[in-house]
Amino acid sequence: MNLPLTPVRFLRYSEQQFPRKTAVVCREHRFTYAEFGDRVGRLAGALRCAGVRPGDRVAFLSLNCHRLLESYFGVLEARGILLPLNIRLAAPELTYILNDSGAEVLFLEEEFVGLVDSFRRDLRTVRSFIPLSGKPEVAWVCDRNYEQMLAAAIPYREELMTFDENSVAEMFYTSGTSASPKGVMLTHRNVYLYAMNIALHYHIAYDHVVLHTIPLFHANGWGAAHTVTMVGGTHVMLPRFVPEEVFRLVERERVRQLSLVPIMAAALINSPARSKYDLSSVDWATIGGAASSPTLIRDAEQTFGFKCFSGYGLTECAPSLSTAELKPDMRCTHEERHLIQAMTGWAFPGCELRVVDAEDNDVPHDGITLGEIIARSDGVMAGYWQQPEATAEVLRGGWFRTGDMAVIAENGYLRIVDRKKDIIVSGGENISSLDVEKVLAAHPGVFEAAVIPVADQKWGEVPRAVVVAKPGCKLREAELIEFCRARLAHYKCPQSIEFCESLPRTATGKVLKRELRKKYQNTDCAPRH
Repeated sequence: MNLPLTPVRFLRYSEQQFPRKTAVVCREHRFTYAEFGDRVGRLAGALRCAGVRPGDRVAFLSLNCHRLLESYFGVLEARGILLPLNIRLAAPELTYILNDSGAEVLFLEEEFVGLVDSFRRDLRTVRSFIPLSGKPEVAWVCDRNYEQMLAAAIPYREELMTFDENSVAEMFYTSGTSASPKGVMLTHRNVYLYAMNIALHYHIAYDHVVLHTIPLFHANGWGAAHTVTMVGGTHVMLPRFVPEEVFRLVERERVRQLSLVPIMAAALINSPARSKYDLSSVDWATIGGAASSPTLIRDAEQTFGFKCFSGYGLTECAPSLSTAELKPDMRCTHEERHLIQAMTGWAFPGCELRVVDAEDNDVPHDGITLGEIIARSDGVMAGYWQQPEATAEVLRGGWFRTGDMAVIAENGYLRIVDRKKDIIVSGGENISSLDVEKVLAAHPGVFEAAVIPVADQKWGEVPRAVVVAKPGCKLREAELIEFCRARLAHYKCPQSIEFCESLPRTATGKVLKRELRKKYQNTDCAPRH
């Protein structure tokens, strides 16, 4: 009889085969696979004792730590659905996600108690607030924290044959493809096969040590939770990205693989501390989450001495679709290599990528003709949570519509040229210009506003707003930026604002953002923070 495809099997396997192998390193803690498995079983038991039923959403508001990693298996053992939350979001954004998902339980770091307290009365479904550490002196938080719950719990192991591989295992919310974020539903089958395909491609094995530089709530971060566990590798947790701490952990733990977003790579390159540490254990690093430049790829390889290349993916695809590392049979010059390794790349095993025109016909593989990337893979989501119409539209014809415009070369390499929607990618995070425009429009002195991306050396892109004031109103840039910061995560807010008398429009009344980009994208105006 065939076993259901579920990532729960990954930890079961490594727990049985490598019980004494170090599984997780987190600050002062070191857990073997036997200990990791026991803690996951206790989390599952504690959740069941707390009343979590199959299909219940269990949310975590946490930095990268061993507890968040344990949730990737423990919540699933309890037959719940894991919902990791972006710690950078503002109170209204977290409120929306928790209410939209119908989350029943929220685990939170002690440092986020004040934030959650500011909006908890607006939550409709959360019935338990459980601190991950410490004991906050507030009445609405559960008496026992995470560690105390585990200590009192009886470990639970679900019978593997009872899992439905097509049921939802994890849910992640998009960060900017529409006015409201959408819950991406990834099934047990999605997660299992995605991990298998990535591990196969990168030859991830028992001796792999991976530093979790990217938050586990981020599309670029969560996949490693499964790929490393399935082969008995070692997870090294990094709560916050600090260049010297990255170097220290790489040297101490002999880390072999890094995943970065461009801003992280740039910070490591420019850190004065890099020369003090031995980084020779690292075999390669991927840079994703935002477009990389050939210069960044070149500088990273020259600075650190290990291979570095770009990758591409989306939350809806579990997440990775392609890699820009050189194919084994490719021959190119040194300069060409960096250009290629900064591209969108070629498809991973288990994934098919096409670039199509408006009628879904494949564009020529000439590296010139523009079309939309569409994909089908083992990792493509089951759909958007409680949004059947949006799901049907984006999965039309059995292919996922990425909304990214690209060209494809004869050798199968893709290069994204533009985005179909007005998404700003800043430091690896997606920002919806529509979200920011709606907040600006709520200001009593704003008549209308449009938001465009502008280049930024540190973040890749940052939002710039173009604002028309209401007659008789005198607006100040600092005032509008602070207005946004009170309502949005800071990274989503405009870094600079231009004022004008009117916005250019089409005959049907739509704002011509391409005209705004021509006029304001290259304006000599330093970002304001």
